[in-house]
Amino acid sequence: MDTPSASFAQLLAGIIGMTLVGSSVTVSRTLVDAPLFTTQAVRYAAATVILLVMARLAGARLVWPQGREWLWLAGIAVTGLVLFNVAVVRGVDHAEPAVVAVAVACVPVVLGVVGPVLERRRPSRQVLWAAPVVMAGAVLVEGTGRTDAVGVAWAALALGCEAAFTLLAVPVLRRHSPWGVSVHAIWLAAVLLAVLGTAADGPSAVRELSGPQWAAAGYLALMVTAVAFVLWYSTVRAVGAGRAGLLTGIAPLAAAVVGAVSGSGVPRPSVWLGIAVLIAGLVAGLRPRGVPGAEAADPDPSAAANPSPASARSR
Repeated sequence: MDTPSASFAQLLAGIIGMTLVGSSVTVSRTLVDAPLFTTQAVRYAAATVILLVMARLAGARLVWPQGREWLWLAGIAVTGLVLFNVAVVRGVDHAEPAVVAVAVACVPVVLGVVGPVLERRRPSRQVLWAAPVVMAGAVLVEGTGRTDAVGVAWAALALGCEAAFTLLAVPVLRRHSPWGVSVHAIWLAAVLLAVLGTAADGPSAVRELSGPQWAAAGYLALMVTAVAFVLWYSTVRAVGAGRAGLLTGIAPLAAAVVGAVSGSGVPRPSVWLGIAVLIAGLVAGLRPRGVPGAEAADPDPSAAANPSPASARSR
């Protein structure tokens, strides 16, 4: 049985991580005119260096991937980092940004169903009931927009990539820890993006970055990549992908709050309604086990995310 304080402590890292992700929306606007692949390559290369320093200071043990672990880690880099950015950029060419955001808001439902399967346990009814509520709240916060068939396809790809960022990490979190998964996924993405940047943006594109764009890339590298990735994967390992997935609803909530504070204006009534619905879903889905009305039949998710050596080898 989880106590409220223990449960909140397990979720706190993910809450902070998703808050950082949501707050990055304002910063990311600085990079709209920057060369996409080159800027992201700079971001992830810098994040790799930062993470290596942080891991050393934290005493984290990093190990080199073996066998099929390369596939899981490369999958995170290709889908969750590289292809996700491509889907978002290409998607907004055919759809309003809110359409892509709404697609990504479906992530809690995907993680609530698929995550427990990868962790070899039953999905939690508590999470499955709360995930659509969180999704609905996020949709109200983000709003909707116009699109065409191509835009829908790119939005669907963005959803799949966002889910893959978490799901593909599940089989390797036990051996590599949140530090190792983050480091390996990020340096692999940096290499891929550097190749794409050279081909698509040109080898001299890095010199086109302005001072504010360098500053934005640095913030994203430190807070939204190096720090947020480790915090997120720590929560996934502690509580399971399904329950952690509900926390993705915090990102649009943080974006709305930061937008209002930074001068974008007072949120519309629909946004306030979305915030209320989103918070209700989070409270319902993240209630500690053992509290009346909460799901109490699930096995310990930390044990599922940390399988025995025999089960790890079978993957």
